[in-house]
Amino acid sequence: MNLPATPFTPSWPAELELAYARRGERTIPVLRRHLGPLRVQKHLHAEGPGVCQHIIVHPPGGIAGGDRLDIRARAGEASWVQLTSPGAAKWYRATAQARQDLQLTVEPGATLEWLPQETILYAGAQADLHSRIDLHGDARLLYWDIVALGRPAAGERFADGHYQAALDIRRDGHLLWHERQRVEGGDGLLDSPIGLAGFPVFATLIATGEIAPELLERCREQPCGGRGDLTQLPGLVLARCLAPEALQARAWLIELWRLLRPALLGREAKPPRIWST
Repeated sequence: MNLPATPFTPSWPAELELAYARRGERTIPVLRRHLGPLRVQKHLHAEGPGVCQHIIVHPPGGIAGGDRLDIRARAGEASWVQLTSPGAAKWYRATAQARQDLQLTVEPGATLEWLPQETILYAGAQADLHSRIDLHGDARLLYWDIVALGRPAAGERFADGHYQAALDIRRDGHLLWHERQRVEGGDGLLDSPIGLAGFPVFATLIATGEIAPELLERCREQPCGGRGDLTQLPGLVLARCLAPEALQARAWLIELWRLLRPALLGREAKPPRIWST
């Protein structure tokens, strides 16, 4: 009896676990454990000893069907950690689902900035992203995310595949923010005015704390090339935009970061050099 062939989809699991601690005036990495292709480059103190910057790299350059990425980072008490990436994360067309799990823990008095570059979803990608952030005591967070559907510059729309994401932010176990997203390739909501309105890129910024109304209005005045707005929620600032290109969304987030970082975190914004390469 001849059985139908089953497509073989090789998977490439990858894990990265990081932890940081405050030692005197310095924030230093105290744990770097990896499995598979996820890595971090040498840590930097470009803003001085108190802020430890790490660049997370995924050498294969993209995520394929069956791949699973697991990233965990802990900012110890009174530390300041900034995590970013050297370029876009690319999720390729696939016959099987790929998944990324992100777990961030921020201890009392600590600050964590999660500032990756964009996620690009090729047509046919099957992407599942789950993120959980646990804040303790007076921990502070500045988080952003940029998602680009398809490759408009190459004439590729997100005509098939799917993207689903979950984000939970908790403080001392109490839920601060919870959202679920699911985007189906070719769905009418991609072009609907109650959906993405034809914009292939959407971005989100979430920061803990509250800002003055004048600063909120100044942030709202920043152009994103499409549609953008900010909302002050209890204990959280939420910003979203729809844009025609990832570069425009990223530039908008960086401008918001420049404005919000001094007010919410007490430190002037100094863009990582990797963003300019």
